[in-house]
Formats: sequence, C-alpha cells, structure tokens
Amino acid sequence: MLPAVLREERQFRLLFLGQALSVVGDRMTQVVLPFAVLSIGGSVTDVGIVAAAGFLPFIFLGLIGGVVADRIERRRILIASDVVRLVSQAAAGVLLVTGTAEVWHLAALTAAFGAADAFFSPAFTGLLPQTIAEPHHLQPANALRGMSYSTGSIVGPVLAGLLVAGVGEGGALIADAATFGVSVLCLLSLRPRLVARGDPEPFATDLRGGWREVRARTWVWSFLLATVVYHVVVLPSIWVLGPVLMKDEFDGATSWAVITAAFGLGSIVADLLLLRWRPRFALRAAGVGLALASCQAVIIGSGLPLAAIAAVEFFAAIGVSAFFTLWETSLQEHIPGDAISRVSSYDYVASAGMMPLGVIVAGPVSVALGIHATLAWMSAIGIASALALLAVPVVRNLPRAVVPGTAAPDPAVP
Repeated sequence: MLPAVLREERQFRLLFLGQALSVVGDRMTQVVLPFAVLSIGGSVTDVGIVAAAGFLPFIFLGLIGGVVADRIERRRILIASDVVRLVSQAAAGVLLVTGTAEVWHLAALTAAFGAADAFFSPAFTGLLPQTIAEPHHLQPANALRGMSYSTGSIVGPVLAGLLVAGVGEGGALIADAATFGVSVLCLLSLRPRLVARGDPEPFATDLRGGWREVRARTWVWSFLLATVVYHVVVLPSIWVLGPVLMKDEFDGATSWAVITAAFGLGSIVADLLLLRWRPRFALRAAGVGLALASCQAVIIGSGLPLAAIAAVEFFAAIGVSAFFTLWETSLQEHIPGDAISRVSSYDYVASAGMMPLGVIVAGPVSVALGIHATLAWMSAIGIASALALLAVPVVRNLPRAVVPGTAAPDPAVP
C-alpha cells in the first residue's frame, strides 16, 4: 500500500516520481564514471580530478543558487537544471560511444553537471514543502526522498554493471540522461503552492539576508558546523579509506559491495520508520543519529569479520538517515518559505562543498598515522562533534512547527 503522502499529495507525487528515477541514474553514474575515465586511458589521478569536478561548483555556486531559488520560481530552476544535466550526460555518453572522449571532456561535462546541481539542490529543498498541502506529510515526504537515495544506492550500481556490460560506459551515461528527461516531464506538469515573496532586493542584499537567517538561529549554525565535521572528517572513510582497506585486508570490491548493500538496507529501514515515527524533538533525534552515523569509520577499521562490519554498518545507516531527514524537515518547518533555499544552500556548501577537502587529506593522514588509527580518530572526532551539538539547549529543545515556515522563534537564545 502506498504511503499516505503519495496517495493524498498529488503535487508531491509528481515531484517524487521524477526525482526517484533520476536518483537511480545518478547512483548509476557514480559507478560508471570512474570506469569511463579509465576506459579512455585515464589514470587514477584523472579519476580523482573528474570526481572533484562534480563537487567543486558547490563551493562557488551553492550560495548563489540559494539566492536565485528564493528570488524566482523554483520549478523553473529545477527544469533548467535537469535540462543542463540531461545535455551534459548525453554529450559525455556520445563522446564515449564514438570513441572521441578525452579526460578533459569528461571533467568539463562533470563540472557542468555539478554546476546545475548547485542550483537544483537548494531549489528542491524549497520546492518540496510547496507540494505538501497537509503539514503532517512533510516529514514522510522527506523520508521518501531519503528512501529514493537509499534504494538508488542499491539499484543504481546493479544497473550500472548490467549497462556497462551490455552497452558500455557511454550507453550507461545516455541512459542516465534519459532519466532527466522523465524528470522534466513530471516538473512541467507540477503546480506547486505559491510562496509569498517581498519586493525584489539587490542580489548582494539577498545574499546577506541568507546569512542573517542562519546566524540568527543557534540551532542552524550549530548543525552546519557539525555537518562540516561529518563530511570533512567522517565521510572520507567511505569515499577513500574504506575501499582501500577492503582491497588490502579483505576481498576488495566484493567485500565493499557487501558493506555498501548492508548500509543501503539500513537506510531503507530507517526511512520506512520515519514515514510513521514523528519524534517530538526532531533535532534531538537528529543529533543522536549523527553520533551513530559517526561510528561508521571505526566500524570499518575495527578488524571485525566482514559479516560483523556489515551488520553494524546496517545500524549506522539508520543514524545517517535519521540525521539527514530530521535535519532537513526541521529547516523546512522553521525557516520562512521565502528564505529556505538560501538557508539550505549553506547546508549544501557545508556538505558537498567541503567534501573534497576531506577526501584530499584522508590519504596522507592515513599514511602518517596508519589506516586503522585514522579511522578510529575519524569516528572519535565525529562523535565528539555530535555530543557537542547535543549540548546546545536549543538543539535539544526546539519544538516541532505546526505549519511549515511559521514557527515561533527559537525557545532559547544564548
């Protein structure tokens, strides 16, 4: 039986269906792209350069994307972003299929994809509440969005393997481009609720206004700091050190696939739980989830048998999903609709924008300290950051909003 939010919220259903398919395509591309680089003679360094090209635009464009999404219709931004990503993926696919692709082509097209994503992400965060008529459906909507990522992380790599074997890397990227076409069709039919906006301000004024919205809420900037720590310190254990450890001490990609699958299943279980469970203090539960999520690194480097690592990662994934879903729901509940994209853009800059720093540093640090010690310190720092976050009174005690974007001021200001 479909969740109530999908049955009763037609506008959200359109938004979700289009995005769920494109998420699968994105997760497929994450597997395909490194092999595409290697297939044209690229080195491991070239793989890193192409991957970084997709993250770097968030550093330069993330905040701008938030301002733009609070100034003009968000649906149009999503459509334009999907069209750019469709064209970039299709172009990369055609270059690979015709045998004319070079590394710089893939890096440039990946950067174009990332630039479109920098505008898409804050606009999507702001648009989602506009597709919800009943406030109690907001958290389930975010949980379903999280589930699409979790499911995509399992289904995408499987489809990637099948497509690469059947039609090659270029054909797989063209298939991803087609998913953006479906998303565009769904968005063209979307009729979201309108958001009241004030008179247009100069761009710089709106940019400063976003920072004022962040600075005025202790719970927002506290969570952003904790998010930076998680993405810079903890997540490189997944992107860099985990695969290296699996290669050196286990069965390489096969072992890593087992752990990744267990993590994906844990995420799905958490998302199903969050469809129904509505904690009274969402940020408190999100902080606990962040502490659990930060255990990922030490679990991977624990020296336990593979089955035990996968089992514990299953529970760590529940923390990850709870953290992201409840944090994003809190933003949408408490931040005014005409400022939500600017505030959420700081979240994306703190996550995707900061991730390259941790990925670059993780390797040299692990060489100096040893991979197991580095993984243990990653979790120790992440857990300490989460506990510091939970020590902030307003984080523990922020109530749920009855109507999104119209909550009372924070109950405590230091």
